[in-house]
Amino acid sequence: MSTVYTYKEIAEHNSPKDTWIIIDDKVYDVSKFLDEHPGGDEIIFDQAGRDATEYFVDIGHSDDALKLLKSKCIGTVDKTSEKVVFEAKVEETTESSQGSGQLAVIVAILCFLVGYYFLNDE
Repeated sequence: MSTVYTYKEIAEHNSPKDTWIIIDDKVYDVSKFLDEHPGGDEIIFDQAGRDATEYFVDIGHSDDALKLLKSKCIGTVDKTSEKVVFEAKVEETTESSQGSGQLAVIVAILCFLVGYYFLNDE
């Protein structure tokens, strides 16, 4: 019988040296695989401690990748346990806020120039 982990237990394994992910209700310890991943470690690390099923399926993987994944399985998810809510990443929020601020400055400058042009046209 395999080990059963709660979502909370899995979520605690979200560091570069201790990285677990969930795919199809199975728990995988991919800590030692991060550096070897052909797509880079960030792709996996972004899903650390979370359910990565959707991302894994969307990308599509070779038979060799599926075999390797199977070897990293350490247990299953207790689907009756309470799911963990993750906060939005600060970097994403900051980048979009900066873009909005830049747009506001550009619009303000354009309004000033148009107003200046029409007021001094006389």
